[in-house]
Amino acid sequence: MKLIQILKLAVVPILTVLSFVSTSNTALADYLTSEGSGGNYRYELWSTDDNNNYYLKIWLYEPSPQSDPYTTTTTFSSSREALIYFDCNYANKNLPECSQ
Repeated sequence: MKLIQILKLAVVPILTVLSFVSTSNTALADYLTSEGSGGNYRYELWSTDDNNNYYLKIWLYEPSPQSDPYTTTTTFSSSREALIYFDCNYANKNLPECSQ
């Protein structure tokens, strides 16, 4: 009986640690979809690896690509929505979608 209790005490913490290790390896990764510029800004369009969410990293147009983004947007459900947002709010384009 004592052996079973010792095994329970040893196995539960080991399984717990293994579950944490395996969970950390399954994190989603984002990837760069496109880049562009407009007005006084430039952007990078990023997507989650499942292509369900897109977001923009936006910089003031400057020569140093290593600088931190000016802003990072919230997520959009499509790349089209994200690029329309950039065109309307940063590139100063007069698109029909901008008035919505």
